[in-house]
Amino acid sequence: MNSGARNLLLLSSSRLHGYGYLEHARAQLEDLFKAKNVKTVLFVPYALRDHDKYTATVSAALQPWGYAVEGLHTKPDPRRALREAQAIFVGGGNTFVLLKQLYELQLVELIRQLVLEQGLTYVGSSAGTNVATRSIHTTNDMPVMQPPTFEALALVPFNINPHYLDADLSSQHKGETRDERIEEFVSYHARPVLGLREGTSLRVQGDRATLLGERNAKLFKSDGSTVEYEPQSDLSFLLKE
Repeated sequence: MNSGARNLLLLSSSRLHGYGYLEHARAQLEDLFKAKNVKTVLFVPYALRDHDKYTATVSAALQPWGYAVEGLHTKPDPRRALREAQAIFVGGGNTFVLLKQLYELQLVELIRQLVLEQGLTYVGSSAGTNVATRSIHTTNDMPVMQPPTFEALALVPFNINPHYLDADLSSQHKGETRDERIEEFVSYHARPVLGLREGTSLRVQGDRATLLGERNAKLFKSDGSTVEYEPQSDLSFLLKE
């Protein structure tokens, strides 16, 4: 596949304290859309139950910036709608529900082909970022639905943990930390996981990946070690894993 066609923005979240919906990522989104002259965004709302309400929320955010929003769930032929789309935005919610629906509608292979081979612009947020990676093993969600497999779109060859949260060293809670859960995944799969803190995102242009936002990201390497990366760090090496 021609991964050089990739034009992705993978957000940790759509909401950030102190900002309106998607507002913290406005410059990043406009950058992404202008690169391909996008005017209409096809929204994939399957991670939440109320598809109409979810699509209206996204539309209310993007329309004032000059972008029309259409819900994939309103299209009689979703596969045709994807082929004709200028850009897709896969929203957050429950990752298991989202991936199950993508498989049931037979959209996984099609989205992968359109993004990697034809350069379809892809925005993912939270669950939408999870499904863009190799698998959904590193989601924070509860498995309220069972997809046929945890293997996902594989638009990038590693895993991401959106909403990555540092351990509170002053907490009296003695349950597993996020680090321990991610380290457990790495110990079984020997695959890197990028922990995206709130307000951060990964911009992928062809074979180049750049960390965006105001905070560091934490990389859990396949050998079990960890590294912190500052905003604007070049993470292109992850695309070669």
